[in-house]
Amino acid sequence: MSQRPICLITGASAGIGAACARLAAPDYDLVLNYRANRADAEAVQRDVEAVGATCVIVKGDVSNPEDIQTIFQAADDAFGRVDVLINNAGIVGTSAKLTEMDHARIAQIMNVNVIGAMLVAKEAVIRMQAKGDGGAIINVSSAAARLGSGNQYLDYAASKGAIDTFTKGLSDEVAGDNIRVMSVRPGIILTDIHGKGGEPDRATRMGPNVPMKRAGTAEEVAEAILWLASSKASYVTGSALDVTGGR
Repeated sequence: MSQRPICLITGASAGIGAACARLAAPDYDLVLNYRANRADAEAVQRDVEAVGATCVIVKGDVSNPEDIQTIFQAADDAFGRVDVLINNAGIVGTSAKLTEMDHARIAQIMNVNVIGAMLVAKEAVIRMQAKGDGGAIINVSSAAARLGSGNQYLDYAASKGAIDTFTKGLSDEVAGDNIRVMSVRPGIILTDIHGKGGEPDRATRMGPNVPMKRAGTAEEVAEAILWLASSKASYVTGSALDVTGGR
């Protein structure tokens, strides 16, 4: 079994998840989850293995409870434990008003972004409690949780508001087990999630309106996440950290 801490990252084939994996590789062995794009996941795997990490990749949709079991079984089989969870998998719909959204869209957003994230965290907590020496869970939220994203993605914003509330509640439940639970709220970040929402140029277009006058990078968010995961943040739990350039 590995002597290095084990970090499980959901949604690790691109964007913030992939940046977290590459940043973590010098210090952690990794379980990288992806939903569909195996080629991208394998590219991340090659990069982290090149700097000495042991890494397994596992396909799974976090909105499917059976897939969540598959993800954690891969971690159990490869390493026997999970020390850090970066709960990153998430989706966004195309820009729309509430009156243009149907049940299927809203349900899908909530199933992935809220229910899936909660069930992933549940499995991590079970393992962290069993090994008895604590751990860290970082839930990837969004500045949309504060801003509401009216006329754009208010269902996504509502899902991330739920994640912030869940973060605080879970942190209180497990603090006595030395399990720290935090959320990170990225702002306008240069990732492909904007393209999936139908606005591939959104980050570039909106960057100049941010107080710091630019969009952020996935690597900047990953640095904040990995700091929270580290012993340098040993007295931090229940917090939501904005990585938004002041937005």
